[in-house]
Amino acid sequence: MKNYDVIIIGLGAMGSTTAYQLAKRGQKVLGIDQFGPAHDQGSSHGGSRIIRQAYFEDPSYVPLLLRSYELWEEIEKESGEDILIVTGGLMFGPPDSLTVSGSIGSAKQWGLSYEVLDSNDIRSRFPAFTPEPHHIALYEKKAGFVRPELSVYTHLQQAEKHGAELRFFEPVVSWKANPSGEGVKVVTEHGTYEAGKLVISAGAWAPQLLQDLGVSLEVERHIQMFFEPIGGIEPYRVGKHPIYIWEGDDGVQLYGFPSFGIGAEGAKVAFFRKGKPCTPQTIDRNVYTNEVELIREYLAQFIPSLNGRFLQGKTCMYTNTEDEHFVISTHPSHPQVSVAAGFSGHGFKFASVVGEILADLAIDGKTNHPIDLFSPKRFAYQ
Repeated sequence: MKNYDVIIIGLGAMGSTTAYQLAKRGQKVLGIDQFGPAHDQGSSHGGSRIIRQAYFEDPSYVPLLLRSYELWEEIEKESGEDILIVTGGLMFGPPDSLTVSGSIGSAKQWGLSYEVLDSNDIRSRFPAFTPEPHHIALYEKKAGFVRPELSVYTHLQQAEKHGAELRFFEPVVSWKANPSGEGVKVVTEHGTYEAGKLVISAGAWAPQLLQDLGVSLEVERHIQMFFEPIGGIEPYRVGKHPIYIWEGDDGVQLYGFPSFGIGAEGAKVAFFRKGKPCTPQTIDRNVYTNEVELIREYLAQFIPSLNGRFLQGKTCMYTNTEDEHFVISTHPSHPQVSVAAGFSGHGFKFASVVGEILADLAIDGKTNHPIDLFSPKRFAYQ
C-alpha cells in the first residue's frame, strides 16, 4: 500500500488550494473527491464569487483577505489564468445597516482605501442603481470577483504539476485517525489509503464526515439567477459595472455581478441569506417561478433595468455554523487531522489563503495566520 504524507478529502474551493500548497512544498499528497474536477454539485460554481477587503462580517477577516489577494496573484502568474477580476464594489443600504456600517468600520480599522457615496452620488456614477434617498454606499476600488470553477481547476492542475495524486469519482466511506496522534486511514468505494496527516474540506458533506467535531453545521439551498438586462448587456459588462451588496430597509441582502463573457450570459444576482434547509442528498435542483418573482420584487426597487428576461438559475449550497464564522483548525480530538468547514456563504474569496493555512496545519500543526476566530472550541460553552 502506498503511503502518503497527507490525504485531502474534498477537492473543491479549499481542497484544491490545499493540494496545491502541500504539493508545492514537496509533500506526497493524495486528493480524493466523489465528483469530477470543478463540478457543479456543491458550492464552487456559477462563474463568480465576490471578493472584497472592507469586510462587514468582522474586521478580523481583513488580514486574511489581504493575503488572499497576494495568493490569487501568485497562482495567476504561475498558471497564466485570470482568476481574480477587479471591478470595484458597492456596499450600500441604510447608514446603520451591517452592510454599510460594518464595511466602513473594517475599512477604518485597517486603513483601507474607500469612498462614501450618498444616494445622488450612487445614481450619478452608477446609473443602473436606484437607491432610496437615505441610502449611502461604501465604494471599494479593489473589490471584484473570483472565478470559482477556474480557480478550482487551475489549483488542481498546478497541484498535479507539483506531484499531487488526485482521484475523482471516488466517494469516501470512512476515515479513522490513529489514537497515537500519528497516522490516518481513509476508506473509499475503490480502496483504502494511509497517510501521516488528513485534511477534510468536504463542503456540504462535512456534517456527515465531521460528526465528532462538536460543531453544528447546517446546509442551505441557495439560487444564483441570471437575467438579461432591459436595453442590453453592455452597461453591465466588466469595466462598466461593479459588484455590489445591497441591504434593504427590511434587512434583506441582495448581491450581484457585472457580466463576464458572452452577451447571452446575462448578469448574475442572488439573495445572501434567504436559503432553505437541505442536505446534499435532498437538495432540489429545480428553480421555481415564485423564487424568480421574489427576486424580481427587489430588482424592481433598486436595479430595475436588470429586471428583464430570466435566463437561468443555478442552485448551490451554503454550509452554515451557528455564528456564520468559519471552522479552520486541527481536530480537537485528532491533532493529525485538519478541518475546513462551515464557510457560511462567504468563504470562497478566502480559498487561496485557506489552502495555505491548511498546509501549515498539516505540516506543522500550527499557522502564523490569525485563525482563533475559527476554532471549533468556541462552541464548547454554548
